[in-house]
Amino acid sequence: MVTPGSGSRNVVSGDAGVVVQAGVVHGGVHLAARARPAPVVPRQLPAAPGAFAGRVGELAALDRALTGTGPAFGTTSGTTSGTAPVAAPPATTGTATPATSSSTATGTGTAVPDPRTATTPGEFPPDPPPGVAVVISAIGGAGGIGKTWLALTWAHRNLHRFPDGQLFVDLRGFSPTGRPTEPADAVRGFLDALGVDPGGLPAELDALAALYRSLVAGRRMLVVLDNAATTDQVVPLLPGSASCTVLVTGRTTLPALIGRHGARHLPLGVPTHAEARDLLALRLGEERIAAEPGVTDELIGLCGGHPLALAITARHAATRPAIPLAEFAAELRDLGLDVLDDDNDDDPAAGLPAVLSWSLRHLTDRHRTVFALLGIAPGPDIDLPAATSLTGLPAARARKALRVLEDHSLLDRHPRGRYSMHDLVRAYAATTAHELPEPVRRAALDRVVDFHLHTALAADHLLYPRWPPPVRLDPPTPGTRPHPLPDHPAALAWLDTHHPHLLAAQHTAAAQHRHQVAWHLAWALSTFHYRRGHRRDDVAVWRTAADSAGHLPDPTHRTLAHRFLGHAHAALGRHDQAMDHLHRALALAEQHHDPAQLAHTHFALVRAWRREDDGRALEHARHALDLYRALDQPVWEATALNSMGWHAARLGDHDTARDHCEAALVLFRRHRIPDGEAATLDSLGFIDHRTGHHRRAVDRYRQALALFRTLGDTTETANTLDGLGHPHAALGHHDEARAVWREALELYRDQGRDADADRVRRQLDALDPTPEPDADARNG
Repeated sequence: MVTPGSGSRNVVSGDAGVVVQAGVVHGGVHLAARARPAPVVPRQLPAAPGAFAGRVGELAALDRALTGTGPAFGTTSGTTSGTAPVAAPPATTGTATPATSSSTATGTGTAVPDPRTATTPGEFPPDPPPGVAVVISAIGGAGGIGKTWLALTWAHRNLHRFPDGQLFVDLRGFSPTGRPTEPADAVRGFLDALGVDPGGLPAELDALAALYRSLVAGRRMLVVLDNAATTDQVVPLLPGSASCTVLVTGRTTLPALIGRHGARHLPLGVPTHAEARDLLALRLGEERIAAEPGVTDELIGLCGGHPLALAITARHAATRPAIPLAEFAAELRDLGLDVLDDDNDDDPAAGLPAVLSWSLRHLTDRHRTVFALLGIAPGPDIDLPAATSLTGLPAARARKALRVLEDHSLLDRHPRGRYSMHDLVRAYAATTAHELPEPVRRAALDRVVDFHLHTALAADHLLYPRWPPPVRLDPPTPGTRPHPLPDHPAALAWLDTHHPHLLAAQHTAAAQHRHQVAWHLAWALSTFHYRRGHRRDDVAVWRTAADSAGHLPDPTHRTLAHRFLGHAHAALGRHDQAMDHLHRALALAEQHHDPAQLAHTHFALVRAWRREDDGRALEHARHALDLYRALDQPVWEATALNSMGWHAARLGDHDTARDHCEAALVLFRRHRIPDGEAATLDSLGFIDHRTGHHRRAVDRYRQALALFRTLGDTTETANTLDGLGHPHAALGHHDEARAVWREALELYRDQGRDADADRVRRQLDALDPTPEPDADARNG
């Protein structure tokens, strides 16, 4: 009611909404306010996935984000334990038919009571505390990894928490059309779903977003923003009220959304093996996969656990029920990514390569090139120094490129600066590398191979400084930046980490007919292989080096390749193969009048005969000693003396043996050769034990052991531990003997030295009349 007031003013009373006064009103004016319409409750969520398994940790993380209990997202995919398949929950009563994945999807809504007046305990979550911002959870991961399925599964399980409605839009950030949904179109779709007359909507995005925020303020609603590419797509769709919850999915991490709006990022990787099996069971039936359990495991492995790859494989198998799963596994083995490339006009997302290709649209040309080159880089993963040489970029730009690919879920970062791709993503990257110009591809591979070679040669020099490469090496390819290594521990650590990359680099060099590089990679790895016990790898690299040596003009390459290949076979107990290669090396050295190679080959024959015939080993050691003395090589002279002492002791000539070894020890100490000193102390420990000086033997062995441990030589560490146990046992120190033999046993097993491991196991059994079960049995 409006009544006259003082002067020309009137007094307004009652609930009249908007009141307009024209002139002076006399008397009473009665206004009837219209009843406010009930708010529209949109139900836009698409149906929950029909076959969903696992992701228990991720679902729990989303629960914690909503309720504010427990830590933020800390469980990533691949670390949760597998669980039984979880079928999609039934549709909630009153939920409209699921909308399609588009920004214009709407649902017919109905009025519901204000949740804040609900009286049923636990029906709704408590009001957020004052000042709490809207909860935003951003699920990030590679294409086809299952982000939308996770979001929809969680949303449907939590419908009761959002009684005022659920909004959904596919922002098409990564889609076949390549045209992302405009934020203004998405907001208009939301306003339409909220019951706003489209004829009266403002044109500007800011005004549309303000109206949207006003309508959802204070309401308990869920907003699912699927397939977002950029933060700009998302921000206009964020409610301004803490009563709303937003769930965003996308292939990028959306760092601005995390930094400015407090979004909680949930990285989604591949599921566990158990979860992947559950997914196949849901799609193919438990009986079918149980009938071929080994094949099922192989299928999961060939798919790398990737959900879309598993879904495509399951689709192929489900539509061909009479075909054994083994045939689908064979196709994946033989054809790889091509099997997962379904050409389907009705469903562009049916093929994995197509889905992955959409991620590249948001990359610059430089970043696409880096992605492609990472697909063909040697080794299972890469670090920044190697990536810098691979790409030819400065370190800062290379780091930025890696971060961009990581942000786009095309690359995973691991501790200690390692980066890797899922096997199928890497296979796709390799296919895109073939689209690069051949000179670009070739130069990148030359640089990264040379990075590994020249860094490995520097590491080898730190491990064995008296052994430079005997043949010339070309300088590295321009743009190569070898990694600096300051000392022996750093060199050993680098070789331990990069060993698989060096093996792969040699394969790459050989495939590109870079024969000199392939040969030198074998040389660079030789000392490391011996000290770390990589005996089979040593055979493989020297076999490749021998093939490459046939293409090189210097005969020294062939002589050395046969010598080292013979030594590698001897270390594996392959005596006949060892003799074949060593005699070829001996013939080449004699043919080319190379006394140094002749001496080294005689010494290699000493090692080859070491466990076969002590007399013949001693004969070759004498030949090597004479040649080393003629060449004035005192360190190699000491090496030959030590070998002569060892074999003389085994033949029972202990006085001669001690004289040779003590002479060798003097030379090694004079020239500061710690590995030679350690080997000679080990020999003297053996001689002392054989002659009954057990306490002195223990002392000698311990000195040798300390030096071998410092050098990181696990091969000789195992041998010395083995030797040390015998004088301990002779002294009645059974606990000490048992301890060193157990350590030797584990090292022998780690190095694949089965015969040595069996012998030490027998020594342990003989030492203890009631031996404990071995480590494997104790560990189940």
